[in-house]
Amino acid sequence: MKFRAKIVDAACLNHFTRVSCMVAKLARACTLRIRPHKLNFILPDSAAGGGVSMWCELPQENFFSEFQMEGVSEENNEIYVELTTENLSRALKTAQNARALKVKLTNKHFPCLTVSIDLVSVSSSSRMVTHDIPIKVIPRKLWKNLQEPTVPDCDIIEANLNGDLNLKIESELVCVTTHFKDLGNPPSASEGTSQDRSPAQMAEVHVDIRKFLQFLAGQQVNPTKGVCNVVSHKMVHFDLLHEDVSLQYFIPALS
Repeated sequence: MKFRAKIVDAACLNHFTRVSCMVAKLARACTLRIRPHKLNFILPDSAAGGGVSMWCELPQENFFSEFQMEGVSEENNEIYVELTTENLSRALKTAQNARALKVKLTNKHFPCLTVSIDLVSVSSSSRMVTHDIPIKVIPRKLWKNLQEPTVPDCDIIEANLNGDLNLKIESELVCVTTHFKDLGNPPSASEGTSQDRSPAQMAEVHVDIRKFLQFLAGQQVNPTKGVCNVVSHKMVHFDLLHEDVSLQYFIPALS
């Protein structure tokens, strides 16, 4: 089982750092899934307390100039490791203005994700900074719990088929509603809707505002498009799309 990768482009390095910071704000620990063409940061609902889950996908060619990996076997050419997100985010924050960044799996008395950063000193000479991030290798029998979450058939996308979305905050003393009008509906929304359903009929879900604010505060990928799927009384699913990254975030309904 081997993995090593390198980033030399400054824009790619900054983007990768922003993604890691976003993941750190959304989850204390996560699973890093390494495949020949993609990296995933995964937060399964069983690890999130309350059922929140996350699926962040990075095509490797959009970030890395070099990328080599060998999975657990030819048949299962993947690697799953668990890490503390703050450790990775803190390490990457030292990579500002770096010449290059290298990431590889190592074993230094314990399994590590080693991040090596080639920095430029005031005298223009190179200075290498290395961070050894402890990881836990996840056995193959547990991989089935770390697959991309499936979204149930949504009652509607973006609140209703007329493009209306309402965000409502309720307390004992006040109820505040923000209305969004004329939003777009992906074609799949109308295709999967019952013919008996009125386009104006609203789908509704109550969620924990702290989990919603955590999602908003952690968002740093500046998506070109965002989709909100509402499954009535079950969950809300956010899908943020960027040319380099896709992030899915799931918040369950309050019981």
